Amino acid sequence: MLQLYNNQEDYWQEVSGQNSLQLLLFVNERPTSQENTRQIRVFLENLKATNNFKLDVIDIGKQPHLVEYFKLIATPALVKISPSPQQTLAGSNLISQLEEWWPRWQASLKKQSDNNSHNTGKSKPLSSSSRTNPVQYSEELIRLSDEIFSLQREKEELSEQLKFKDQILAMLAHDLRSPLTAASLAMETLELSETQKDKAQRGELRNQLYEQSRRQFGIMKRMIGDLLEASRSVSAKLEVEPRKMDLKHLCQDAIALMSKQLKAKSQTLTKDIPQDIPSVYVDEELVRQLLVNLLDNAIKYTPEGGQISLSVLHRTSQKVQVSVCDTGPGIPPEKQEHIFEGHFRLKRDEEQEGYGLGLSLCRKIARAHYGQIWVDSSPNRGSCFHFTLPVYRS
Repeated sequence: MLQLYNNQEDYWQEVSGQNSLQLLLFVNERPTSQENTRQIRVFLENLKATNNFKLDVIDIGKQPHLVEYFKLIATPALVKISPSPQQTLAGSNLISQLEEWWPRWQASLKKQSDNNSHNTGKSKPLSSSSRTNPVQYSEELIRLSDEIFSLQREKEELSEQLKFKDQILAMLAHDLRSPLTAASLAMETLELSETQKDKAQRGELRNQLYEQSRRQFGIMKRMIGDLLEASRSVSAKLEVEPRKMDLKHLCQDAIALMSKQLKAKSQTLTKDIPQDIPSVYVDEELVRQLLVNLLDNAIKYTPEGGQISLSVLHRTSQKVQVSVCDTGPGIPPEKQEHIFEGHFRLKRDEEQEGYGLGLSLCRKIARAHYGQIWVDSSPNRGSCFHFTLPVYRS
C-alpha cells in the first residue's frame, strides 16, 4: 500500500532521509538523441563505481505523464529528486552540467547525512514504497490528482443540478398558481351560468369560459413541458444523429408548426432562404426544436401586428448561419450573455409563461453541432438570434 503525504514536498523530504542520491533520467527513442543518451548513461555508470546513488531510466514515450509532472521541456533530462531541493538538468551539454553539479550534490548529501545523524529521533520511518520506487509514487500522485479533479467536477455538477431543481420548484409553486386560479374561476362561473334563463347569453358565456379554461390549461401544459425538457437537458447529454438535411425544408417545417401562434397575434413572418443554400449535416429533430424555440420566443415578445423574420446565409464554405429576428422590446447589453444560461429570466419575462429554459437548450443543440449561437439586440429595437450549422461535405 502506497503511503500518502500532505504534499509533494513532504514526500521529497522523506525520500531525502535515505542518505543517497535519487536520480531520474528521461530519454526518448529518437535516433538523433540515442548517441547523446548513450554517452550520459556511460558517464553515470562510471560514477556508480565510486558513488552510491539510485538511477531510474524513464522512456518518455511509455510514461508521458511523468514528463508533464516534472515539467520537462527537452530530453535527455536528468532530475535529482533527492536530496532536496529537486533539480533538473537538460540540454546537449548535460554531461558538462553533471560534472559541475556532482561535487555540490555530494556536499549537500554529506551535510544532510550529518544533520540526520543528530536528529535520528525526529526522523519518520520510511514506507517500503517510498524507499524503493519514487517513480511509482509520482505516477500514483498524478492518478490521485486526476481522480480528485473528476470528483470535484462531479460535485459541482450535482450542486448545480440541486440548485436548479430548487429554483424550478419555487417557480413552479409560484407560476402555476395564476393559471390554476383562472381556470378554476372559469369553471365555477361556467357552473353558475347554467342557472341563467337566456339561452343565447348562456351559450356565449359558456364559449368564452371554455376558451379561457383551454388557454389557462394550455399555459400549464406548456410550463410542465418546459420543466420536463429542462430536466432532461440539465442532466443528460444530447444524443445527436446527424445526416444530410435540406435546411430550407426544416425552416418551412418550423414555420408551419408556429402558424397558429402567428395568426393569433396577427404577426407577419418574412423569410429569406436562398434557393442555392447548401445541405447541412445535422440532427433533424434537434434543429427543428432549435428553430421552433427561437420562433416561439420571437412570437412571444413581438407585440400584436409585429414583424418577425427568418433568414439563412451561406456564411463560409463550412458554416451556414440562420437568423430569427423580432420587433420586440430587445435585451439589455449586460444581459445578453446570461440569457443562454439555464433558468435565467429577464425582468420582462415575469409576466410571461414559461421558465426561460428554451435558450439554454438552444445553446446546447448548437454546440452539439459544433456551432455557435448569439444575439444582437438593443432595448426597444428588437432582437436577432443567430446560430451556425455545419455544411454537409460529400
